[in-house]
Amino acid sequence: MQIVPTYIYRGRLDYASCLKNMQDFTAARDDHTPDEIWLCEHAPVFTQGQAGKAEHLLSMNDIPLVASNRGGQITYHGPGQVVAYALIDLKRAGYFVKEYVYRIEGAVLKTLAHFGVTGHRVAGAPGIYVRPDAPFEHARLPSRPQHGQQPTAPDFTGLAKIAALGVKVSRHCAYHGVALNVHMDLSPFSLINPCGYAGLATTDLFTIGVDVSWQQAADVLGSKLATSLMP
Repeated sequence: MQIVPTYIYRGRLDYASCLKNMQDFTAARDDHTPDEIWLCEHAPVFTQGQAGKAEHLLSMNDIPLVASNRGGQITYHGPGQVVAYALIDLKRAGYFVKEYVYRIEGAVLKTLAHFGVTGHRVAGAPGIYVRPDAPFEHARLPSRPQHGQQPTAPDFTGLAKIAALGVKVSRHCAYHGVALNVHMDLSPFSLINPCGYAGLATTDLFTIGVDVSWQQAADVLGSKLATSLMP
């Protein structure tokens, strides 16, 4: 029998406390613990991935920097961003971490499509991107690699990042997840190399012409993730 993960609204959460809650949940779960998706937002915070490099924080201000155990480099969380933590037993679900990431990205693409926006994957750079000058067009990216070819480096030409992704797996159980920018202050991204890429542009739904509430975006993303992550 297929069991759809439950998505739960957690409200505004302190990042460090939320991280500990995810770790505790994962450490305590057994083969029968239901999968959960936590939907929340955070007060302004920079988070640094496990292998993160200090030089990607370009300037300090009053926004705290918190070390995280997820993969990836530095990113920013703040009000107006839907953060979805997907706590999934991968062994029970029957797929590996690469597919877990692919399914999360797929849920974000479907969420954007729900609001009429065309999202894009970029080879070698997890997360989802949009074309700020043409967010509603369906044309393929000019930078899209040819079949069988692997780019030497991610190509962000004409793109801005709208959703950042980072995961952690412990005892075959995954946690962390994805952050979708809805309507937020984007200026803190200028203080970092987002996800470790110098000059990478970031955007949100509001900036590209989609005026929806945090709750509306969270409702759609939670539903799409629950469907995409089921076994």
